[in-house]
Amino acid sequence: MNHEQLLASLQQLKKAKVLVIGDLILDKYTYGDAERVSQESPVIVLRADKQESRLGGAANVCNMLRGLDCDVVAVGVVGDDAAGTETVELLQESGIETRLVMTDDSRPTTVKERFVGRAGARHPSQILRVDHEKTDLLSAEIERELTYKTLSMLDQCDVVLVSDYAKGVCTPNFLRIILRAAKTAGLPVLVDPMRGHDYERYRGASLIKANRIETEMATGLKLNSPEDATAAGLALCEQLDVESVIVTLDSDGMALVNSSGTTSHFPTEARSVYDITGAGDMVLAMLGACLGSGLSKENAVRLANVAAGLEVEKSGVVVIPLAEIEAELTNKHQPGNKKIVTQDQITRIAEEHRRRGQKIVFTNGCFDLLHFGHVTNLNQSSQMGDLLVIGLNSDRSVSDLKGPQRPIISENERAAMLAALSCVAYVVIFDEETPYDLIAAVRPDILVKGGHYVKEEIPGYDILQSYGGEVRLVDIVDGFSTTEIINKVSVSEPIRLKIA
Repeated sequence: MNHEQLLASLQQLKKAKVLVIGDLILDKYTYGDAERVSQESPVIVLRADKQESRLGGAANVCNMLRGLDCDVVAVGVVGDDAAGTETVELLQESGIETRLVMTDDSRPTTVKERFVGRAGARHPSQILRVDHEKTDLLSAEIERELTYKTLSMLDQCDVVLVSDYAKGVCTPNFLRIILRAAKTAGLPVLVDPMRGHDYERYRGASLIKANRIETEMATGLKLNSPEDATAAGLALCEQLDVESVIVTLDSDGMALVNSSGTTSHFPTEARSVYDITGAGDMVLAMLGACLGSGLSKENAVRLANVAAGLEVEKSGVVVIPLAEIEAELTNKHQPGNKKIVTQDQITRIAEEHRRRGQKIVFTNGCFDLLHFGHVTNLNQSSQMGDLLVIGLNSDRSVSDLKGPQRPIISENERAAMLAALSCVAYVVIFDEETPYDLIAAVRPDILVKGGHYVKEEIPGYDILQSYGGEVRLVDIVDGFSTTEIINKVSVSEPIRLKIA
């Protein structure tokens, strides 16, 4: 299947209603500089400067499904504590239905607290993770109530996902009842299993998605190749009366095995892997969105492969919106330059680079008739940080600023020329008179302008001042300007070429 056909499949996704059952986890992050060792003991000192909370576990699957424009109902349990309240609030802020999220005062909300340190120019690294949890199975009373409420929702959904992190929610009895009822109703159930040897609780599921280690533990088979994954997948189908098994194999892609004996292997495309965290949840979410929309399992796996590839390019767990997946496939179908992005895209991209501790430089202009002066200033700007983002005036904006005879070169061609420069990371076309809104979206560390400006009068100066950013001025290269070039060309004699 080519990228054009895969893009057409993606565009067939409907607003599927997905029921997500599993362990709701709150991920907490504390970031800071970690550049010295304590005098009290041989441990790293983290000078904290930022904290944030994100949805984890089954809650993260819910969040990723929202990014794929699905309607989502979360089924799970939180504790009667501040973390539980925060988890529910984060779910609701993402537009996730929480009526089936129960509070159990006998157990704490599962929290994974990570401490991430920056040191010099290196990427931030996790120093320590502290888990707050209770992994006992739900009490009979909570299990009974959760089962009843979940059964009442099945006829309102297109697909059921089970995200089992072995924190006690996915009890064997609860899953057995739900799987049986879903099968009777003809409702597909997709399972991301816990790591362990006993998968009997997933018997009768439509599909089990397991990674290499989980599959090895469940079958006792060593997976050294896609062929080994096929054999293990067939064994699981037979043992558990499962329609299909997907084995995710990291850089080796995914293997889809059906109980009928048909198998397929889907290799991954080469990518720069930054962080594999969240890739499994992204795969489950995309599979759910696809199968809930009636797509084939083969196309669901292909799209899940693309989504997981985008996820591993990010730092930490990040929601991959449907628009980003569509842009990825469109770019492959109609090869262009991935450096040319929209304002919404650069907002997400900039946030990703900030997570990596990278310094963002921003400059803007018309860049009509790209010349030596432009290239010199852009190279200077790029050396001030880790990546250079250019705000490019649209054709309409240039015409308003320079007059009806400008621009000489269209916005798309100007963007393509800028993107071809190795010093440029991203180009964003903006239509307003100034890039004020774009600067607010990017939140650069450094804003660069050429010429004899007064810093305080530069659009965006106040934005950078609000968070400690910096405005820098660079000298214009004498003798080079678009207007001068146009004037020289307009008064020169026509060039006559003699063709032999």
